[in-house]
Amino acid sequence: MRPSFSLGIEEEYQTIDPLTRDLRSHTPTSLLAQGKLRLQERVKAEMHTSVIEVGTRVCRNIDEARKDIYELRREMIRLARENGLTLVAGATHPFADWRKQTIYPDARYQKVVKDLQLVARANVIFGLHVHVGIEDHEARIRIMNSMRYFLPHIMALATNSPFWVGLNTGYKGYRAKVFERFPRTGFPDNFSSYSEFENYVSLLVRTNCIDNAKKIWWDIRPHPFFKTIEVRACDIPLRAEETVAIAALIQATAVYLYRLHSANQDYRQYARTLLMENKFRAVRYGLDGMLIDFGKQQELPLRDLLEEYLALIDPVVDELGSREAIEGIRKIMATGTGADRQLKVFEATNGDLKAVVDYMAEETTAGLS
Repeated sequence: MRPSFSLGIEEEYQTIDPLTRDLRSHTPTSLLAQGKLRLQERVKAEMHTSVIEVGTRVCRNIDEARKDIYELRREMIRLARENGLTLVAGATHPFADWRKQTIYPDARYQKVVKDLQLVARANVIFGLHVHVGIEDHEARIRIMNSMRYFLPHIMALATNSPFWVGLNTGYKGYRAKVFERFPRTGFPDNFSSYSEFENYVSLLVRTNCIDNAKKIWWDIRPHPFFKTIEVRACDIPLRAEETVAIAALIQATAVYLYRLHSANQDYRQYARTLLMENKFRAVRYGLDGMLIDFGKQQELPLRDLLEEYLALIDPVVDELGSREAIEGIRKIMATGTGADRQLKVFEATNGDLKAVVDYMAEETTAGLS
């Protein structure tokens, strides 16, 4: 049976003090309670109390996903303002000190902190997760294996975290460098079958490494409870329209790879060690970098490789009704990623990080009306 290729999008937002522009905990306010009242389970807390997460319903197509994520952003921006906060979509805060952030009082998060200690406390980052419905276990594993190749391309498009604790890191996507301190992160190995993946999970549970598969935090994973592959690699973009474009690209990639597999073909598999070289280049240099074309065994400008990538998935775009959303990828290529634009503001204001936060807040609301 052909997969549904349904979509689910999760975004993690910063809650900001409008005066200091620093991160501020939302727990003294009624933001979360009001969010749950208005949006039910589509809103939830995260490990740090300056993070609030939203998730769409299961969406049949990109148009439904766009409508849902726009509604969620609009409502959370409104709720934040009502509670004396500013909502910001950025994968790291430009100058906040992670040592001052508090942990949400939930047993699950308390256990993560107990296990991982300083690594967990320092993990004040904000991501975009995209789920694609693939109901067959084996198809899910095959598509995950092949999609690893494209993750650096996607990550470069989403880069939105150039600053950390008041420093210009020199990275376009520094969030990835913070998160890789966690165990069981980065790209997964190639799995020959779903049963091999299940055996891996069972071994970790048996040996008390994890209590369930949700603590496997790879950049792409078969979701342990939903029949989806979940791409977790991306920074949260500044604009909702950028989130929609990236989600559409991920969905189209899954459909393209499924078509290959259905025709008894496959996208060539490369070793994780090689793919991680491209991941580093993507988060270090973003759109202006070079990625390695492993088939040609040479490095090429990422923008050229993105054009090849868009041509590759083009035959499935109209079938998915995502032509307009995919055009958003070219808009990102033209205007720059969130990281590129943050850095422009930083340079134009002689390093004023509060001005960068103000810009991020403006961009978070852009295009939602």
